[in-house]
Amino acid sequence: MSTPDRTLWRNADFRYFFVGQLVTNAGDSLYTVAMLWLAFELSGSTLITGTLNAILLLPWLLQVFAGPLVDRLSLERVLVGSQIIQGIVVLALPLMAATGDLHVGILFAVAPVLMLASLVMAPIETALLPRIVDDERLSSANAALSTVTLGLDMMFDALGGGFVAVFGATTLFLVDSATFVVAALLFAGLRLSTTGADECTELRSETVAPAVRSALRSYVSDLRNGVAVLRGTVFVELILTTAVANFTTGVTLAILPAFGNGLGGPAVYGLLLGALGIGRFVGSFVGPWFEGVPYGKMLLSQGVGACCWLAAVLVSPPALTVFLFGLAWVPSGISGVLSSTLNQRVFPDDLLGRITATKGTASGATLPLGSLVGGAAAEGLGTTTTMALTASGFAFTAVYVLLRPRLRRLPPVRAAEPDDFGVQTEAEQVA
Repeated sequence: MSTPDRTLWRNADFRYFFVGQLVTNAGDSLYTVAMLWLAFELSGSTLITGTLNAILLLPWLLQVFAGPLVDRLSLERVLVGSQIIQGIVVLALPLMAATGDLHVGILFAVAPVLMLASLVMAPIETALLPRIVDDERLSSANAALSTVTLGLDMMFDALGGGFVAVFGATTLFLVDSATFVVAALLFAGLRLSTTGADECTELRSETVAPAVRSALRSYVSDLRNGVAVLRGTVFVELILTTAVANFTTGVTLAILPAFGNGLGGPAVYGLLLGALGIGRFVGSFVGPWFEGVPYGKMLLSQGVGACCWLAAVLVSPPALTVFLFGLAWVPSGISGVLSSTLNQRVFPDDLLGRITATKGTASGATLPLGSLVGGAAAEGLGTTTTMALTASGFAFTAVYVLLRPRLRRLPPVRAAEPDDFGVQTEAEQVA
């Protein structure tokens, strides 16, 4: 670890925030796993499970609204308050179960509250880091938060599934409520800089509505600029393949409780979640090793993932199903790492924000949509058939690239140049 990184970890405020983020991310993962399993257990309906999961996935779409709200509130109070709200709501679920009052309607009542409470975390991270970390260490701080928390999210998904299998969903809610208490205490220990306090007070006195409108105008402007930059480039087609893959991921998350239940109950559901997380984590870990492989060939490897996925559905032993399902996600993990690196190599730094907004909106919107459609499809086609069809999400990428010569010929990420992807350089734009 470099000297700036070691210095970063000597920063007590950053350590509080970092550990608090890990703990609250664990809480989010645990209640998501428990709520989806409990929704299926109480209703036996994939449509119910898919709809509930779609609500929990809405932060992918609504963060643009959270930003201006966060700017007008005390960061400390929002951080601590969001944890307390989630802890209370999660704790209420096992109490209702103990009295026999827990039913699917309750889950749908609390899901929007949990979703809104977690919605503020991403914009808060952006707003808070400059107040606790020096400018020269912001990059290291962002990298630490993004890479570690994403990796541990996968692990907590797996642990949540295993916990449900052994102790049940309602017991998991009890444990989960404690994670939010711990996170609230950690966030309460932050000592944020008071620089600019007067300006913040003046801003908070303004109405929120103009702030939301301003943020929306800015967001729409960034999207338009992002579309303008991406138009005519290879990335338009790559966004399409990602959107299709995310759609089928939403389908998978919606029907996985039913699929796992059919293979052996909550234990298999937990193992499948763990396999998904481990597969993506392994792919993310080994991804940098493939920077020298032509990017077009790496996209074709999604076909291998589709074959593993389909085989996982068709084979009989649950253990082999779990293994093949995890293997199917390795190419996706590799692709995610290479895609992020590619963006940073091909696009100038001053364009990355609008590019991220555009790509995130275009591809992320299909996640909740996939959950809704997946739940309904499984009701009509059956869980096993729907699960087999979701392999088409990875297969689509491989087939599309196979049919598009300019995608097949894409160079390695390590040697990527803007011209290779149809991206105009600054000089070309001026000309």
